[in-house]
Amino acid sequence: MPKIAILDDYANVSLRMADWESLPEGYETVVFTDNLVEHDALVDRLKDFEIVCAMRERTPFPAEIFQRLPKLKLFVTSGMRNNSVDFPAARACGIPVCGTATSGNTTKEHTWAMLMALARQVAHDDRMMREGKWQTRIGIDLMGRTLGVIGLGKLGSQVSEIAKLFGMDVVAWSPNLTEERCAEVGVRKAPSKEALLREADIVTVHIVLSDRSRHTIDAASLAMMKPTALLVNTSRGPIVDEDALIDALKNNRIAGAAVDVFEPEPLPADHPIRKLDNILLTPHMGYVTEETYKLFYGEMVEDIIAWHEGKPIRVLN
Repeated sequence: MPKIAILDDYANVSLRMADWESLPEGYETVVFTDNLVEHDALVDRLKDFEIVCAMRERTPFPAEIFQRLPKLKLFVTSGMRNNSVDFPAARACGIPVCGTATSGNTTKEHTWAMLMALARQVAHDDRMMREGKWQTRIGIDLMGRTLGVIGLGKLGSQVSEIAKLFGMDVVAWSPNLTEERCAEVGVRKAPSKEALLREADIVTVHIVLSDRSRHTIDAASLAMMKPTALLVNTSRGPIVDEDALIDALKNNRIAGAAVDVFEPEPLPADHPIRKLDNILLTPHMGYVTEETYKLFYGEMVEDIIAWHEGKPIRVLN
């Protein structure tokens, strides 16, 4: 009886997001709602499974893990890339790797939900209302403000288009950004990261995490921002130096931040960032919607059926 491990289903919703009953007779699904990354424990958990369904960039799968799982026959990830997984190592062990499509709308919407909630003090006001209080802070208008966009790829350009609808001035920067790309999106190109940080009223991060982009926003970067500025990060936690951000917020060197991504994840319950009152926090929800999960898990089921029939689909090369 083939066993399928569905990993990191934090909200325990995977089984209702797809028709797992459509799998061939005898397939058994087991859902894990926690995040287990210690190698020995992870191998012990998965040693009897033939199939692993992983949510992108939650549980790391280095070469050692694949080498220690001789029963594993198929690895399926949400999305068509997963920086936490050593795909060549999986293939070297004879394990095919399949992916799924992704939604193109969820993270831009969550970015704007966080940005607007931060600008208008929504989370704070909600807490105050529940404590019986009334109007203790005031928000800011977006119209006429400058949005600094770090990274003008798909997400950065989508966020920029919405900013223009609010009457914001948009300035962008990334290491390889061109004037032509800025003209295509209809935004200004900052001459440097430093110039963007000094000018922007709100900075939003939309670059891919790499060795080069780690700590793009560091203590020196935060020191360049206006004391009234806001920072939004829905990209990846390590792009912003977390310790430097905590220090800047504690000492009111910037007015506030909205953060959806962290290092590590899930964020420890006693993490100091949870204690700040000028930060809006969400638990990496940028891509987490019902529609996206139905797409992810639905195509995972399709991948397993196709593999069972000897005709794998969405194979990652």
